[in-house]
Amino acid sequence: MGVGGTPAYAEAEGWLGSALADPAESFRALVLRYLAAFGPASARDIGTWSGLTRLAGALAPLHPDLRTFRDERGVELFDLPDAPLPPADTPAPPRFLPEYDNLILAHADRTRVIADADRPRVFLSAARVLGTFLLDGVVAGTWKVERAPRAATLVITPFAPLPDADRDALLAEAEPLLRFIEDSAEARTVRFAQ
Repeated sequence: MGVGGTPAYAEAEGWLGSALADPAESFRALVLRYLAAFGPASARDIGTWSGLTRLAGALAPLHPDLRTFRDERGVELFDLPDAPLPPADTPAPPRFLPEYDNLILAHADRTRVIADADRPRVFLSAARVLGTFLLDGVVAGTWKVERAPRAATLVITPFAPLPDADRDALLAEAEPLLRFIEDSAEARTVRFAQ
């Protein structure tokens, strides 16, 4: 520390052994891949996920290749032209997301998938992000696996009491998940935390 000097730099092409791709084409590919996973999304959403800034202008050349919308607040949203757009009242099946899942990290406005009041239950200190489960596309609780010799228990912790139909749907989704992630366990159990 505190040692001065001139840093050495090298061009990426020398390390890679080939020329870099055209930056405009690389940016286009990045945006299209993001939208394939998380669209419709705003320029701020893309920036939150990618770390890039000032994207509104950078997205202008892509407008002819994208479908655009406005959300309830008038924010411009982008999507792939052939991406499915189900009606707003289409139910979403329950899903278990792993720790640090991009679905809850990849948006500037995370209220699309998690209520502000629930964020402290998922985003912990030291940048930890718990595994979550979705009910109708929204984070409704957390989950974890407790391991013991030759046994594993998937523990579901809902943020609010759940109707029986939701509990049954979560159990139906949790059992194959537990078999997959703990295939060597001799005993597997799914339970709801109190």
